[in-house]
Amino acid sequence: MTASDAAPRGLYLITPDEADTARLLARIAAVLPSATWLQYRNKQADATLRETQASALLALCRTAGVPLIVNDDAALAQRIGAAGAHLGEDDGDIAAARALLGPGAIVGASCYADAALARRAVAAGASYVAFGAFFPSRTKANTRHATTDLLAATAELGVPRVAIGGLSPDNAGTVVAAGADLLAVISAVFDAADPAAEARAFLRLFDRKAAP
Repeated sequence: MTASDAAPRGLYLITPDEADTARLLARIAAVLPSATWLQYRNKQADATLRETQASALLALCRTAGVPLIVNDDAALAQRIGAAGAHLGEDDGDIAAARALLGPGAIVGASCYADAALARRAVAAGASYVAFGAFFPSRTKANTRHATTDLLAATAELGVPRVAIGGLSPDNAGTVVAAGADLLAVISAVFDAADPAAEARAFLRLFDRKAAP
């Protein structure tokens, strides 16, 4: 999030692992209208495929007006001109990513269930912090467990807070009500029978919070 941007709210889509770039683009295009941000993440791809896919997604995102954030690789984000990068605790230094990508980039940090880690990330230049898993997750089966109390405890950070891990339209309402600004989702959308409808169902959770 740049200093001039309004605080983002909504669906933070994360790409599924997909070796076929054309199929990946088609899957993303179907749900991109519902996305606030898109993160490119492919743990199975080599460096060449990752750059090919990230570049293709960037063109798609620019047409849709959706920022593209690259998972785990600030250097790749910088090379292709993506909106930013997301880093886990073993994926590089937040301050170094901020210096590389510049003051206007979106730099995210995985903070798991650790409010102190989130505070350090923001002090180092993180644009947003991500907490989770809030529910059992197929993507991150062994990750730490976060509670909604963590969202209340970090409200003073002044950056968007992202919830991740096992979210669905049926359970994520409590997370939004507790203060999550964005819901990060992979399989709940991309493994659904109708991914576009599932993405819209997530967005309706934010409409309910805004209702008087």
